[in-house]
Amino acid sequence: MPNATQIPDHPADITFRYATRDDLPAIVAHLADDEKGKTREEFTDPLPDAYYAAFDAMESQSTDALPNKYLLALQGADIVGCLQLTLIAGLSRRGQLRAQIEGVRVASTARGQKIGEKLITQSITISKSLGAALVQFTTDKTRKDAHRFYERLGFIASHEGMKLQIS
Repeated sequence: MPNATQIPDHPADITFRYATRDDLPAIVAHLADDEKGKTREEFTDPLPDAYYAAFDAMESQSTDALPNKYLLALQGADIVGCLQLTLIAGLSRRGQLRAQIEGVRVASTARGQKIGEKLITQSITISKSLGAALVQFTTDKTRKDAHRFYERLGFIASHEGMKLQIS
């Protein structure tokens, strides 16, 4: 990932870096600070061990060429946004590399400052630099504002996503 000071088209007050294990409480706080996340996440002190196990599993799967990492947006030292970026090798589309984005969140106190747009743009820049040909994600059908946001960034709702809760 480029050094935060070298990222073009981003104001100096927003920088990006990949998360470390020490960032987990802030990430989980962002995931829980959301209408859907309130029912899905468990933001307690200490955090449940499951979050640390999941982070460690992501790190063990991650390589420089195929990262599975949380990308953080920072204003100064404060984490104001995050998303999970995973590059996936596959055979479909003639073996094209694809990027999967999950868990996009912007701090409720920082919304309306284009931080989400900057996060998505940075994740696309990283994905392109690693050779990805496609960026994909799912978003809950009830998140109408999010749908408009992603469409404004050029994403097209070209597929119907499905999920099966198995636990």
